[in-house]
Amino acid sequence: MNVLIACEYSGIVRDEFCKKGVNAYSCDILPTESEYTKEKNKHIQDDVLNVINFGWDMIIAFPPCTDLSNAQAGPRMNEKIANGKAAASLEFIKKIYNACNKVCIENPVSSYLNKNWIPYSQIIQPYYFGHNYNKKTCLWLKNIPILISTIYNEPKYNFIDSSRNKLKSVHRNVHKRNKFHSGIAQAMAEQWLY
Repeated sequence: MNVLIACEYSGIVRDEFCKKGVNAYSCDILPTESEYTKEKNKHIQDDVLNVINFGWDMIIAFPPCTDLSNAQAGPRMNEKIANGKAAASLEFIKKIYNACNKVCIENPVSSYLNKNWIPYSQIIQPYYFGHNYNKKTCLWLKNIPILISTIYNEPKYNFIDSSRNKLKSVHRNVHKRNKFHSGIAQAMAEQWLY
């Protein structure tokens, strides 16, 4: 099975698929941070649109949410819509979604995507998969089953700052905030290889 983990430089998801014996590659414009990936040459440093049509069996994508999500664009969402950035980001996502028969698109909650594209398939939380913090994440799934919770932990922290929530926040650094969660990555590799 050939799997592309699009818009991922951390190697967190790709490495979980590789551990299962899958021929998985990550692709991002940034270099990989994973030593395993560097050693095995499993990262493509390029624009993902240049590699999405290489005959992948599955694509799992983490497209940038800066111009799409309620959390990132926030009060500037109307500006992002007016200047065309939201529409351009949606077109990028559609190209990935249409490139393969089995696709997962991950992004934070986005009323723009739900209103202008298709509704999300599922909302997941890191605490459904062994972590002890909140970070609501939406998945748009195409011919892939929804993820089933593996280890439920009571959330004690917010992964990002939120003035509306009184739980302690962690990972204020944007670089750390954008990394995916290992428990969810493990569940993807275990549940989607059928």
